[in-house]
Amino acid sequence: MTGMQRGTMSIKTICIYGAGALGGAFATNIAHALGDKVTISVIARGAQLAAIKDQGLSVVYDDEAFPSIFANVAATDDPANLPPQDLVITGLKGHQLSAAADGIACLLHPQTRVMTILNGIPWWYFHQDQESGFAGRQLPQLDPNGRLWTMVGPERVIGCVAYQGAEVIRPGCTKLNGKGHFHLGEPNGELTADLQAVAELLAEAGLDIRPTARIRDEIWAKLRGNAAFNPISALTRALMVDLMANPDLSQMVRRIMNEVQAVGTALGCRFQRSADEQFASANGFGPVKTSMLQDLNAGKALETVPLNGMVVELGKLANVPTPVCETVLALVQQLDVENRRAG
Repeated sequence: MTGMQRGTMSIKTICIYGAGALGGAFATNIAHALGDKVTISVIARGAQLAAIKDQGLSVVYDDEAFPSIFANVAATDDPANLPPQDLVITGLKGHQLSAAADGIACLLHPQTRVMTILNGIPWWYFHQDQESGFAGRQLPQLDPNGRLWTMVGPERVIGCVAYQGAEVIRPGCTKLNGKGHFHLGEPNGELTADLQAVAELLAEAGLDIRPTARIRDEIWAKLRGNAAFNPISALTRALMVDLMANPDLSQMVRRIMNEVQAVGTALGCRFQRSADEQFASANGFGPVKTSMLQDLNAGKALETVPLNGMVVELGKLANVPTPVCETVLALVQQLDVENRRAG
């Protein structure tokens, strides 16, 4: 990959790479609101791709106060069929991204930015990181052979932390759990013109966008919940409300949150709320099905490495013990193996 050329960002073409639940919702919102201003395309596969080609994309809400929306978009499973894009938004999970490096790379021109919507630690985490003491360190667990680092390039990345429950309820249709919000940030912490351009475009599409100079703080704040609820829900098949109602499981949630906070703090993260405050707020969750439980039920590979796996690895790097995360990681990784074998 050649280096990026900096200039005034113009966003006329957008590709959502991985139009599953949240990626599909992004594509629908942008195309519905801005389809006369920008050209939207999506990369999808299987039944999702067939449905998008046949009947477009749709978004419905669990709250009837929000109207359903619909959009037609160009869809393909081969990114080589598309021209280079001004903005690529990845809807793939962290353990899926490395395999898509070639596909993403062929969508790039010299000024393309790549917005990564990810749970957990992203492959680019230490790029231009000024807090941890590990700036520039690569993470082979998330980016084997450095393919994303070299073919896409961390300098293109705009990080995105999403607070939006989403589930594909039938091919081509995403159900959203209310109206969520999204934190966007440059890895180097600058509030750049590119960041502002992307934020303004997405806000114009009706999304609640919150630019930040400290995207890693948002990564750890969300990871503190995901590292606890996702694997335990997969291991037990329980909804979040049921996990919190079980005293033994809820205390396991609390211990994982404390471990995540300790690792994040050691790497320079600043948490706006304590682990106890986040734990207390979790009592307000209803019958939410975590993304890992959704993947388990669908027979898909589980997102174990970006969540618990990286907490354990970064804990070792920072000399912070993570015994509960290590135990849960071992269990959920074997669950992943058995579930895919059965599927």
